Amino acid sequence: MIIDHIGFSVSDFEKSNEFYSKALAPLGIDKIVELEDASGFGKNGKAEFWLGKGNLPQPPLHVAFAADNRKQVDQFYEAAMASGGKDNGSPGIREQYHPNYYGAFVIDPDGHNIEAVCHRAE
Repeated sequence: MIIDHIGFSVSDFEKSNEFYSKALAPLGIDKIVELEDASGFGKNGKAEFWLGKGNLPQPPLHVAFAADNRKQVDQFYEAAMASGGKDNGSPGIREQYHPNYYGAFVIDPDGHNIEAVCHRAE
């Protein structure tokens, strides 16, 4: 990964915490740190994705999380949709990127485009 960590503000901290806790679980991403005004999610004890309390308007972001396999992409999509996400592209091959690009896209509670992607052939 070329970025050490990324974070952004969310309008409803509790709602977003719940959404990301459930949506990222199939990818093996857990909440590592929870502070009064921020939460850090990651793997192996390192928080790389942060949410913070805030109400600053910001344009929608696109964040793509790596999946180990296509099944995880499917599970991410199902969990995100069940947690209040909105469909922005169901799981499938995106050949326009490359022949093995398997991704799913959801819109989070603040309108951000969140993706899970697997680059491996099945």
